[in-house]
Amino acid sequence: MKKFLPGKGKEKGKRFTLHTRHILLKYYIILFLFSLFLLRCILPGVAEASFTIEDEKKLGKEFYEKLQKGNFLLQNEQANSYLTLLGKRILGYSEKAPFDFQFSIIRSSAINAFATPGGYVYLNQGLINLAENEAELAGVLAHEIAHVNGRHIAEIIDRSTKLSISTLAAILAGAFLGGGGDVTAAVASFSMAAATTLSLKYSRQQEEAADRTGLSYLVAAGYDGRAMLDFLKIMRRFEYYSNMIPSYFLTHPGTDERSHYIDALLQTTYNQGGADHIIGNLKRIQIILLLDTKAPDSNLLYFQKELDDHPDDPDLLYGLAKTEDKLGMTREALEHFRKALHLAPDDADILRDLGIALFNLGQFEDAAQNLRRAIRFRENDVDANLHLGKTLAALGDLPGALRLYKKLEARRPDDPEIFYNLAMVYGKTGQTGDSHYYFGLYFKKKGKMDSALFHLKAALKDVSPDHPKWSEIKKEIDSLPH
Repeated sequence: MKKFLPGKGKEKGKRFTLHTRHILLKYYIILFLFSLFLLRCILPGVAEASFTIEDEKKLGKEFYEKLQKGNFLLQNEQANSYLTLLGKRILGYSEKAPFDFQFSIIRSSAINAFATPGGYVYLNQGLINLAENEAELAGVLAHEIAHVNGRHIAEIIDRSTKLSISTLAAILAGAFLGGGGDVTAAVASFSMAAATTLSLKYSRQQEEAADRTGLSYLVAAGYDGRAMLDFLKIMRRFEYYSNMIPSYFLTHPGTDERSHYIDALLQTTYNQGGADHIIGNLKRIQIILLLDTKAPDSNLLYFQKELDDHPDDPDLLYGLAKTEDKLGMTREALEHFRKALHLAPDDADILRDLGIALFNLGQFEDAAQNLRRAIRFRENDVDANLHLGKTLAALGDLPGALRLYKKLEARRPDDPEIFYNLAMVYGKTGQTGDSHYYFGLYFKKKGKMDSALFHLKAALKDVSPDHPKWSEIKKEIDSLPH
């Protein structure tokens, strides 16, 4: 199988853009400060007590919420669902752990993966896009799950009873952030003094245990165990792409020894083979991540070059069409969407995005047809339902649009775009009170409090005080800052 690696050719070896450097700088600062904060909360003064299961859960949860608040986690429902499905498959063949696992994608092109205490597993976009097959990704997840189940970070912290909190914080920051690049130089030098006393790198024994246990999970889940070894070699080969942020091998040491150890297990214990793909659709997920991270101009050249060699690949055609649509190349986008759809007539992504493109062109009947078909294959696709609602409203079917939006509101009760569209449809049907109410919610979510207050007060005037809606609107008004 030809490896799908975004950024091939001219893109290889390019340094990160200034925008990416800015994001990474924020990433480092937040992680470093948060490391210090967490350890002060969990281990006040000096680390004296055992690092308990509850401590792990607290640390993992707080760390996750910080990343989420800092917008470092990818918010793509389809990609996150894929990773979660893959993670849950591995979990189904692992020992029962006292954690509720959470699988997340970090918005970074670096080749890295790590797990924090409490069942939180993170894969970078760059690592996912490097994988040649699903089994390789499953192998990374299996290895990280094994670290969590083995409570390896907790073991390291438990051994640190003689170290101060500031030292522990520095080592934790160094482990997560790495020592490469100008941005992390200060952190790296800060932690060097304690490096001989404690390292938050996994020990060789822990890595061996995670490989052994993770490999058993991987094979039990039906995958080819050789994928774990193959991907370890691929990551080592492309490690230099991560020179601006921490490398996978900074916290997962002993590459050569690990390779030999895994190879021995494959020869003696796990030589039965297995599947490269079980869930499927990895290449589409890689396309989605590429569209999310790379500039459209860069993607245009990439897809065009790849299609020279694979002219009938629906995934590549889909990626090209999406890129052309972003660049305003409407005619070319429609041509490639339709060619992709001809090759994959039941593909929900292609149907949805062709429908959206047609909606934007004002071709509402054709848009509705494609969007309905997309929903038939993927009922809960938010974008497909939202744009079908817009299309129905444009065609004059306001009751149909309203039904769709209310269903979406039940699924996503805090989505401002749904509030906006509900407000518009209620306004067109003459239900001004409901229109004002949803405009109020929309502006509140957007942080425009004066506009929110205006619309909510107008909505309040439209209902009597004994109506159930009155107290709901009043509650929203009272929640606004004064």
